[in-house]
Amino acid sequence: MTLQNLLAIKRLLAHAPDAAAVRKLLAAAQRNMTDAGVAGISTDNRFDAAYKCVMQCAMLGLWASGYRTATSQPGHHQTAIQCLTLTMSVPTPTVIVLDALRKQRNLSDYEGDPISEATLASCVDEASKLLAHTRQWLRDHHSDLLGDA
Repeated sequence: MTLQNLLAIKRLLAHAPDAAAVRKLLAAAQRNMTDAGVAGISTDNRFDAAYKCVMQCAMLGLWASGYRTATSQPGHHQTAIQCLTLTMSVPTPTVIVLDALRKQRNLSDYEGDPISEATLASCVDEASKLLAHTRQWLRDHHSDLLGDA
């Protein structure tokens, strides 16, 4: 599947990259990583913050590539995560782990399953690595969207 195929079947929409919006979302992803590290809040909320960082990074990859998810379609989180191989060349094994974290997030949010310390640690680690990868990818491929950031 390509980004153009996903556009054709309306899983993605065309999106003009906006430098100010990219910088704002990148800053939000960093804030979420910071929040994920706050030991004084629940494991579930720390996991949510780390997962939110993952989604923000996935969105940054899409935005910079000229796309966004169709949020009116079910599965837009899954689409965004799975597009990481196409946008930022994230290795498939990493995307599989991130998708498993997405599924855990759904179980937590919609069924009340608690987040274990091990799952939290995995999500924080993966989000941190993806945020660093996103920053480097933006610098290497879309530095015009970063401005002075």
